[in-house]
Amino acid sequence: MTPSPDRSPVGEVGRLTGRIRSTPSRLLHEEVLEPQFRYEAAHLLPWYITVEKVFALEYRRMGLITGPQAAEIGRLLHGAAQDGITADPQANMSDIAFALEQHVERGLSEPVTSWHVDRSRNDMQSTAQLLFGRQLLLEGAESILAFGQAAHRLATLTTDLPMVGQTHLQAAQTITPGYYFAAVSQQMAHTLRRLLTTHDGINLSPLGSGAMTGQELAWDRDAMAALLGCRAPQPHALTGVASRAWVLEIAAELSLLGSALSRFISDVMTWGSGPYGFITLPDELSGISSAMPQKKNYPILERIRGKSAHLSAYYLDMLLGQRATPFTNMVEVSKEAGANLLPMFTTLNTTMRLFTAVVENLSFDEHRMRAAVDQEFLGGFTLANQLTLHESVPWRTAQVIAGRYILAAHAAGLPPHRISPDLLRTAAAEHGITLADHETPLATAFKSAGELYEKKSAGSAHPDRVRELLEEQSAQYRELHTEWSARRDGIQAGLDRIDSLLGLNDGVSGGQGTAV
Repeated sequence: MTPSPDRSPVGEVGRLTGRIRSTPSRLLHEEVLEPQFRYEAAHLLPWYITVEKVFALEYRRMGLITGPQAAEIGRLLHGAAQDGITADPQANMSDIAFALEQHVERGLSEPVTSWHVDRSRNDMQSTAQLLFGRQLLLEGAESILAFGQAAHRLATLTTDLPMVGQTHLQAAQTITPGYYFAAVSQQMAHTLRRLLTTHDGINLSPLGSGAMTGQELAWDRDAMAALLGCRAPQPHALTGVASRAWVLEIAAELSLLGSALSRFISDVMTWGSGPYGFITLPDELSGISSAMPQKKNYPILERIRGKSAHLSAYYLDMLLGQRATPFTNMVEVSKEAGANLLPMFTTLNTTMRLFTAVVENLSFDEHRMRAAVDQEFLGGFTLANQLTLHESVPWRTAQVIAGRYILAAHAAGLPPHRISPDLLRTAAAEHGITLADHETPLATAFKSAGELYEKKSAGSAHPDRVRELLEEQSAQYRELHTEWSARRDGIQAGLDRIDSLLGLNDGVSGGQGTAV
């Protein structure tokens, strides 16, 4: 009987399971299994190999296989990473775990009866995915750290350069780029600390959870977790195979980061717009108009803001992919719901690299920025403070008098630095207030960027306070670098030990020796 176009002929599938007699259909192979296989071969195979090596060590420890057998299995697993394996619906049902198993079995000098006894693909897959996600998180943290440090460097260079700060999209008070980018730097440090907590919280090994209820042999799950660089095994076997909450926890943090990045880049876009012209980027980071030769555009800024939106979209995709699914091992959760994990981190790293390049190449137009500061009555708040603190004018009345003065100055066509004690005297008299000194409060409030230097509180825009904050941030970044390096080194130490215990000393750890 000739197979239908949508059905593959019966091959070796009978040796994989006694329940299914036919190999996957062509449709299932082409649309689902083969693409999944290619993805896992490209990104998860090294971690599947690592897991298999840990299992081999455990079989040896339990006396189910010999030392030479474990070493031979380890060498063959090494070869799988180098030679590659392929999806074959007849031989391995286009399943990477089966393909890896067959690769080893074909290469064994003699059959190893107990290899793969008491085993399930469920916890193997869950572990490989977690290790891959952890690797992506470590790499993502590096790109966030690089951006945060770039923002910190820019802040240190621009702490004394006045610019208009806005509230409600209106000129409000004087700030500096240093003050602004110190906030950007602070947010990145905050994100990195949260991601450290996330990393440590998710770094629990599912290995040994079995299909869903644990295993029948006395696996040393603590030892296996340590070899994988995990801080402990996942305590509950069902959670080990059913949960992908770690995907959501990472994605949630990156969604929050994307929101913050979108706000920061929106301000940079405003500063670079025609009415402001506070910043410029070099030509190699700029674009042109095909129709308007006078224009120099900054599409890189739009790219950054657009990409930051994807981070929240990926989180929503992953959340909906898990929502209302049974809490057990499910392909829907383990594969579909996490399908965009790699694209999410790819987007994160691209966004961070682009934003880092922008920050490292920003030039500020000091003349335009100072001119913008000098044309606004940004010292109104300072004037009210001066009237209260030095003239004993009640605070709300002082606010009204300051506002009256600014209205009168506008009406008279006076710029902020052209102070008029007479106008202040008149504004105060309207409220029955007689001032002893009409000039000093105005001179303090409306000298060029003068109110910037009136700030005294920690964390304020005063350049000295910004420098103090940046010094604290320098210490934070040193600590964060140390903490992330410790996580990376700890993982690598475990992976190195796996090959050492198997007698594999070719310098490649777990097929993934340099990935972390």
